[in-house]
Amino acid sequence: MPNAALVALTSPLLMGQAPEVALGPDAFSSPVAAAPYIETRPVLEIGGAEMLLVPWSLAQTQPASPPPGEEEAPDDAAQEGDDNTIVVEGSYGPPKTDPMERVNEESYRITQKLDETFVEPVAYAYRDGLPGPLRDGLGNAVNNLREPNNALNFLLQGKIGKMFETLGRFAINSTIGIGGLIDVAEKPAFNLPFRRNGFANTMGFYGVGPGPYLYLPLTGATSARDLPGSFLDQLLLPVAVGKPFNRPEFTVPFYLVANLEDRVEVDEELRRIDQTINPYAARRDTYLYRRAKTIAELRGIEPPEPPSILEEVEGTGDFADPPADASPPEGAESAPVGKPALAVIITKPR
Repeated sequence: MPNAALVALTSPLLMGQAPEVALGPDAFSSPVAAAPYIETRPVLEIGGAEMLLVPWSLAQTQPASPPPGEEEAPDDAAQEGDDNTIVVEGSYGPPKTDPMERVNEESYRITQKLDETFVEPVAYAYRDGLPGPLRDGLGNAVNNLREPNNALNFLLQGKIGKMFETLGRFAINSTIGIGGLIDVAEKPAFNLPFRRNGFANTMGFYGVGPGPYLYLPLTGATSARDLPGSFLDQLLLPVAVGKPFNRPEFTVPFYLVANLEDRVEVDEELRRIDQTINPYAARRDTYLYRRAKTIAELRGIEPPEPPSILEEVEGTGDFADPPADASPPEGAESAPVGKPALAVIITKPR
């Protein structure tokens, strides 16, 4: 089984918190609104724009009571012709998928600090210090040792064709591919792609829901279903095969390389998540969506609608990174320099 310290050192980790409320200076065009805050509230810089921090509570959203003797205007009359009225509807408190949101968010914050201090430097040293062919070979060998577990779960899901394809990959790469160091099976001659599978997928395939979302220091993003599923995946070779897969001299290098590979693979995505308004929620929502999509595809049903944050995290659609030399279209005016646009950031009140 993996050494806990090594797993903690090399797990893909995320973190971060968003400010509760930030309003750009232009928000206070009214002297009445500006008076209590402009001179006394601290200034926060976000993305090159200065923001004034403003307290907010549900009490501020309640309408004032009319003076004694005056009647309240009917709701319909208040709403008719009032183009400045904004009605926001939504739930208050943690989402149903994340009932332990406060605990998870704190775990996420601590994990981010650990990642920044320990994991990221080690992952970069692994990525930049090893020659490309050697690193590719180590990654291929790790994936090859996952193939028996992948094949077993395809069998449990009744996907016999994919089970035989996975076993074929394992046989080809273990022999011609020199113990899996070279992924020969993915070449056009065989055209057998790597398909990752596991016991959590099998449970989901048979209708077991994800349960509450969890963010654990040694594991990262997971759920009440995916956590035991991942544990069973790690037990298969040590228990079913035994030596040498149950010896520390095998398990330590295996999990070290596996987790470093995972951390390097998601490095760019971690950067995108860290730039979102709420990195914790971005990580949670993308994780839960991708897991739900994987289960839906296994079951042959329509996947759920992707969350709005997904395009930003994946760098696609309107959130794709522009070219370094990108310039505005002909006839379009550039945004004025030194005058930030109004920015409003409001997270769920506690």
